[in-house]
Amino acid sequence: MPVLVGTITTPTPTPPGGPTTPARPADPGRPYLLWIAPDGTEVHLTSDDELHFALDDWSNVTGVAPVSIVADPHPRGGSRVRHIQPQPRVMAIPVRVRADTHMELVQGWRFIGTKFAQTRRLGPGVLRLLRPDGTGRDILAYYQAGMDGEPGQGHTWDTAVLSLYCEDPFWRSSQPVSLPYAYLGSAVSYLNPYLTVTPSNILGSTTAVNDGDVEAWPEWEITGPATGLTATNDTTGEAFTLTATLTAGQVARITTDPPTVRGPGDAIWTDKLSWPGAVLWGLQPGRNDVTFSVAGASSATRLVLSYVPRYETA
Repeated sequence: MPVLVGTITTPTPTPPGGPTTPARPADPGRPYLLWIAPDGTEVHLTSDDELHFALDDWSNVTGVAPVSIVADPHPRGGSRVRHIQPQPRVMAIPVRVRADTHMELVQGWRFIGTKFAQTRRLGPGVLRLLRPDGTGRDILAYYQAGMDGEPGQGHTWDTAVLSLYCEDPFWRSSQPVSLPYAYLGSAVSYLNPYLTVTPSNILGSTTAVNDGDVEAWPEWEITGPATGLTATNDTTGEAFTLTATLTAGQVARITTDPPTVRGPGDAIWTDKLSWPGAVLWGLQPGRNDVTFSVAGASSATRLVLSYVPRYETA
């Protein structure tokens, strides 16, 4: 007769509180695209609540800025790089417009087209890329092409592959940095409310930290009285001197990109720089030791240095 062999197994105990279920993975988050049109209108491209939304097939958006390399042939073979020049960035961002009815599609399509195409008349818009932690970076862009739709679409949905031209290929901080200085007649504590100065007409030496990846191009706003300004970047050895008279309350502004000097009443003061040796310098990535001195200063004299950090990637 057959022999039956039994197998004794130990049941798996049920953990207290009942069976467990695997924990759901944390939401990794996603980048969020926002277009700020030249007229100030905000177009949300990653919102599920809008008629339009950006698809994931971005191209040349978050990567390193393109460059052009100029090289000379080398007698021993190969070449030697003579110059590297950053090139404009051209982005491709597909945007889908969807609707319940054809006329609703037309409304959304016209809205998108208008807010991008107005860069032709009003100047560049701002493409802002926001990260899940709330930080973001901006890039200035012009609409170039792409609002022509796709074959076989156009009834209740359509797709535009937007081509955006960025003359400056670098992303920039959404928040500019401002450093105020003042002549107060005696040394004061740091940032109370202005940076420490010496008891003379010299506004003093300080440090400007550019946390970007590339050069930042600063602007100066000088409020008189003053008869001259000398600004030196001790890190690079570059400097310029502006010789002009500002009475109390009058303002002069200096920009470095593009290089311009404007006096009271928007007068052109570029000829008041110390040419030919003047250099409207930029801030290198990292620490920059800078020195400002103002002739003819008083307790009412103010100077504000401001700049926007720029980055290779978004």
